[in-house]
Amino acid sequence: MEKPPPASVSPPKHAHRPPPGLCALPTISYNSPRGLVLGLTFIAYALYHASRKPPSIVKRALSESWPPFYDPALLGETDVAFLAFYSLGMFVAGHLGDHLDLRLFLTVGMIGSGTAVALFGVGYFLSLHSLAFYLIAQVIAGLLQSTGWPSVVAIIGNWFHGRRRGLLMGIWNAHTSIGNISGSLIAAAMLRYGWGWSFIVPGLLIALGGVLVFFFLAPYPEDLGFPPTALPKKINEVSINEEDNNSANIAGDNKKEDKRDAVGIWKAFAIPGVITFALCLFFTKLVAYTFLYWLPFYLSETSIGGKKMSITSAGYLSTLFDVGGIIGGILAGFISDHLNARATTAAIFVYLAIPSLYAFHAYGGTSEVANIGLMMINGLFVNGPYALITTAVSADLGTHKSLTGDSRALATVTAIIDGTGSLGAALGPFITGFISKHGWDSVFAMLIFCALAAGILLSRIVKSEIVQIIQNRRSHTLDMYNRTTDSSVRPLLGGDT
Repeated sequence: MEKPPPASVSPPKHAHRPPPGLCALPTISYNSPRGLVLGLTFIAYALYHASRKPPSIVKRALSESWPPFYDPALLGETDVAFLAFYSLGMFVAGHLGDHLDLRLFLTVGMIGSGTAVALFGVGYFLSLHSLAFYLIAQVIAGLLQSTGWPSVVAIIGNWFHGRRRGLLMGIWNAHTSIGNISGSLIAAAMLRYGWGWSFIVPGLLIALGGVLVFFFLAPYPEDLGFPPTALPKKINEVSINEEDNNSANIAGDNKKEDKRDAVGIWKAFAIPGVITFALCLFFTKLVAYTFLYWLPFYLSETSIGGKKMSITSAGYLSTLFDVGGIIGGILAGFISDHLNARATTAAIFVYLAIPSLYAFHAYGGTSEVANIGLMMINGLFVNGPYALITTAVSADLGTHKSLTGDSRALATVTAIIDGTGSLGAALGPFITGFISKHGWDSVFAMLIFCALAAGILLSRIVKSEIVQIIQNRRSHTLDMYNRTTDSSVRPLLGGDT
């Protein structure tokens, strides 16, 4: 294996054996595994999300033909069982992810998740009508699915650094929407053979993805013999949460043994901004997951252009929300990099989500064209801040300067933020299951309130970012002035500042 220049470093104590598949390759440069890491983590989490889509696609089929789900509120209970235990499992999974081999941890999580998802579908083939069976299946699936997000964000954070992290992770985060789209299409296509297949097939696919991760994913550069954070200079730009002198110390740090330890959960909570962004994600993820679990059902129950569509057609149409989400995630990452202001960008998106939510509910039924356009706009504004907070913000805070560059907090911080967000994700679909019986006006009022709350929570950080932006602009202007004007010209321009 080709290693980067200098530095004989002692093997870090958390380094693990290279993946078996990569051991078969004779030579590998530093950038080759980076591309592989991007691709495999993208596929892995797309499969996680694809395996979460079947419940939303089969809701109407279950409510029409499969006791005990004639009451939509019971469908909401299965959603909350999954999401509540997903959220609780997230805090444990994040802490474990910073202690264990992330490759093995992710492999076990994916194969276990696939088994649990398929278990729900087995109920169809065994003609099971016990609510307890389906609740238990969702509880197991939720716990196992919590292994995914802290792991993939930590792995990306280990390999990629710099101020362009927002754009990179915005593009990479398209896996969420790609997973939702592919999961919807697969589940809808399988529905014609019986709703059980809508769970079995996505379950098999994520299990196969776990096998790929086992053979080819290297969580740390050190696992392949590269020094930690040994990025080329052009790539290793300073993160928004790091001081300039940190980058100057990287070479020196690489010469000594890596003694990084995983931080405790309370120390991770104490990182500035973690609690604020976690609470903001509680509300933004509540909105996003209400769409994730209830949008196909809403579309099938709502008259669009004077007629209602089938549940299969509604499942296909709902994927356009995620198409808008892909654009939103990339756009939010790009803007946040350009402004160097993550909170301000997120706040802009959540405030713009308020009128878009109202317009979708009020005017989405006028025609299919209006419905599609407004649905994609909602996807853009709802998923944009959700994607930004769960990726770039989590990675930035997981390597915050208060940790002295300790990247072993990545999975823990990611788990705290996304775990708190997942509590909102559990609450939204659960409440929707009850209040949707009385009409959808109340559901959209709840979503609008949550978007407003998310924006308000970010106010303090937004204020600080705006002050910082103004100061940076003034400093830059003054610097340019000093560089381009000499002492003989300055008096003509009004003298020294």
